[in-house]
Amino acid sequence: MSALPLPNPEALAAFQAAGLEPPLAERLAVYAALVLNANRRVNLTGAKTGAAFAEHILDALTLRDDVASPLIDVGSGNGIPGIPLALATGARVTLLEPIKKRAAFLTSTLAALALETGDVVAARAEDAARDPAFREAYRTATARAVGAAPAVAELTVPFLEIGGRALLQRGALDDRERNATADAALVLGAELIEERPLTSDRRLLVLQKTSRTSPRFPRKDGVPTKRPLCLR
Repeated sequence: MSALPLPNPEALAAFQAAGLEPPLAERLAVYAALVLNANRRVNLTGAKTGAAFAEHILDALTLRDDVASPLIDVGSGNGIPGIPLALATGARVTLLEPIKKRAAFLTSTLAALALETGDVVAARAEDAARDPAFREAYRTATARAVGAAPAVAELTVPFLEIGGRALLQRGALDDRERNATADAALVLGAELIEERPLTSDRRLLVLQKTSRTSPRFPRKDGVPTKRPLCLR
């Protein structure tokens, strides 16, 4: 096994400046080093420096107080927000990532970080959400997927148990998309209960599961993204 990389110094400085606990800051800085090193081989992030990638990790940690275990991170990619949240909260996390190279990276990263409460599933959300092992099995779902908020709702809510919450970090949101998300949540057996500003241009949508999701959802591969629910 290759040696664990040293913590990325720029990322570590950013975490220290943000006031993170020293052990957490160091593990997150090691995670940053793992991502940036692997980024030369696998397309994981557009961030080129530890400081830039640290901003993404700190953005993920804005969800820290909202996470209940177990957590599923849909379309996990480089592991954000799932890995930082698991390190910060101790939550059991499932990283759902359909691209095999990225899934392999996530598996090796969990091992390197000794994150024994994590596992990786190499599958699309549309398929995994129909598997009884994953459907309605989680207290929290996250996704940083690019796409309309109603589409992300359809790919996260089916994984939640009743009372569970989907935490959707978004950028700008107009009334059309906001209303469509609220309507889609109702179709999926959930309710849009909060829209929380995170920064001047970032917000958090919180969907809470209120009843079981119809077996019609999620729709077939690619359909939620191509034809988002209730968005016209």
